[in-house]
Amino acid sequence: MSSGAPPWLAWSLAGLTLAMFLAAIPLWFLARGADLPSGWNADVSVGGLAGGVLFLAFPLVGALIASRRPENAVGWLCLAVGMMFTLSGVFDYYGYYGAATPGSVPFPVAVAGMSDWIWVPAIGLLGTYILLLFPDGRLPSRRWRPLAWLSGAVILLLSLGVMLAPGRLSNLGGERKPFGIEGAEWLTAAAYAILPLLPLCMLASALSLVLRYRRSGGEERQQVKWIAFAASVVVVLYAIAMIVSFVSPEESWTTAGSVWWWNFLTYAVLASFTIVPIAVGIAVLKYRLYEIDIIINRTLVYGSLTVMLVALYFGGIVVLQRVFVALTGQQSTLAVVASTLVIAAMFSPLRGRIQSFVDRRFYRSKYDARKTLATFNSRLREKTDLDSLTGEVLGVVRETVQPEHASLWLCPHSADAKEEAPG
Repeated sequence: MSSGAPPWLAWSLAGLTLAMFLAAIPLWFLARGADLPSGWNADVSVGGLAGGVLFLAFPLVGALIASRRPENAVGWLCLAVGMMFTLSGVFDYYGYYGAATPGSVPFPVAVAGMSDWIWVPAIGLLGTYILLLFPDGRLPSRRWRPLAWLSGAVILLLSLGVMLAPGRLSNLGGERKPFGIEGAEWLTAAAYAILPLLPLCMLASALSLVLRYRRSGGEERQQVKWIAFAASVVVVLYAIAMIVSFVSPEESWTTAGSVWWWNFLTYAVLASFTIVPIAVGIAVLKYRLYEIDIIINRTLVYGSLTVMLVALYFGGIVVLQRVFVALTGQQSTLAVVASTLVIAAMFSPLRGRIQSFVDRRFYRSKYDARKTLATFNSRLREKTDLDSLTGEVLGVVRETVQPEHASLWLCPHSADAKEEAPG
């Protein structure tokens, strides 16, 4: 390509993805207004459309990387992932509306059938190749080539298996799959046999990041920290959402406060997926790269704080509601008010304790340095012997700053020097 071709191509693909998302908005309204049968597994919620907005971060970051680092495959992979996720939403809404209102649009079942399998390459590329090639667009070493070939084969074969296997579309009330080969049930068995290989390839790709982190240093280590941080946020929030939904299903939450917390948690999980492309963009483009340690520290503190406050909030509501039912025979909104006041009062002291714990457990050198300086400051007022003070100053510097060499130079104090000193 010429020097101007990669930026033009990258931003053209990003613009095409944005245009597809804008086309999905009226389709979403049409599908939401259509009389969709209750038996269809159709998602026309506001959260689904909001998720489409968040996934636009992939083509945006991909265009930024591909236009500035066209030799880095990570940017082009982000563009491909963003385009496929956006296409999936367009195909879904098109299929819902067309199948619910026959004759309104052509080939709704065929379009819905394309959405039935496009998730495989989208998830596969995100979970394997982006991790394998991050951050410089190359494999960690030649020993990872078999995994790269295996991941590509699994993604291709699983996509073909899901597309061509006979069966029905669950999101369209059991319509026959348009691309399924009738009588070829072996394709279904093959798809189920290949499916477990995809998460295994993802785990192996994540392992490559761990090994890359252990063998790297300096800038590359900071780059790996960014994507590791983003992945951990997604996993933690998703796990919290699954635990909360399992312990207390959404249908059982009747108070306004509980519904608000559930919606907040749902949109937090959706928003967390945006962190992945943003972290990739920061790491590859090296924008404010070395602030990752501060961000991780704050995330550990406020993430733990949020989990504890949410647990206290819902636990307080459950306990107080049972107390009110036992005393008055009915539930009361005072339980929500009391729980809110409790977590508001506990916010500051709990945050301080969590910050201290995080510093001791994960940032031990910083915590020890702070303690050492505080102790030295208290002893400094009592020192009068210059020789012992000199040795102690050098010891504190070596312990906190950890330089290769440390020495202390004292300005000679004399009467002549004092007279000559200005002011």
